[in-house]
Amino acid sequence: MKPRERFIAALERKPLKGMVPHFELVFFLTMEAFGRVHPSHRNYFQWFQMAENERNLHRKDMAEIYVKTAETFNHDAIFLHPNPQDIEETIILINLVREKISDEYFLMMHGDATFSIPSGNKMMEFVQRIADEPKQLKKEAEDAVSGALERAGILKRKTSLDGFALCSDYCFNSGPFLSPSMFSEFIAPYLAKLIKGYRDMGFYAIKHTDGNIMPIIDQLIQTNPHALHSLDPQAGVDIKIVKELYGDRVCLIGNVNCGLLQTGTDQQIVDSCLYALENGMPGYGYIFSTSNCIYTGMPYEKYLLMLDVWKKYGNYK
Repeated sequence: MKPRERFIAALERKPLKGMVPHFELVFFLTMEAFGRVHPSHRNYFQWFQMAENERNLHRKDMAEIYVKTAETFNHDAIFLHPNPQDIEETIILINLVREKISDEYFLMMHGDATFSIPSGNKMMEFVQRIADEPKQLKKEAEDAVSGALERAGILKRKTSLDGFALCSDYCFNSGPFLSPSMFSEFIAPYLAKLIKGYRDMGFYAIKHTDGNIMPIIDQLIQTNPHALHSLDPQAGVDIKIVKELYGDRVCLIGNVNCGLLQTGTDQQIVDSCLYALENGMPGYGYIFSTSNCIYTGMPYEKYLLMLDVWKKYGNYK
């Protein structure tokens, strides 16, 4: 099976042989790995000063970095971060990458349109609007979902994108930023509509949120995503419990403690990897990854250690 086929089989919770699928939402350490700047770290404003031939060189280089990352670290999927993010450049990037990989890898990008944790200077305003302007907030949520689905329709017609990772974060380590009842009013219905719209178009939908999702996990499952990411152990989310409760309804992705990859001992990293594999693999429907991403500042050699554990122990017999 090709990496893309393996990734889809995991999303659909089908039996697999060989390696457990693996990917990361972002691999930011491209300077250490390849001596090249990650596409997301390039200066957005300089783009508009470039001549078209320079833009073409950047487009080609960004596409090559995504492909090289997948090839080097045995990722089964590529998460694209278009830069700039307008629809025209997004289409160009998707098609450039697809031209290079054919149907070898699963291609996805960010596609959430639901409310996420507001920034610190917006939190009070958002809370006040829940009390004072609930109808307007719901209209904005509805409009955002409609806009995302319209954009997805364009991408469906003009690219061969496979799916979306819905990356609005809802939870702190202590729990969701909205109470479960408020979540059911201001987020869950719109998340469900977004996922259904993507599914109806033939896209796969992976719901990402860090933090302690347990108070709202029933609602997340009911919105019917193909997968949940990142199953954050730093917030007390235990993949063993989630697998027992929901493993027959949704693919699980993650649970390797990215905090330990930053500050833990080698043995702690190995133990975290083994725990994720041992509890995610049974019954299939599991994709190996960190509980966030390979972010800037993470020691490169720690990610390589994580991969060594996966290669040694992440095999279906």
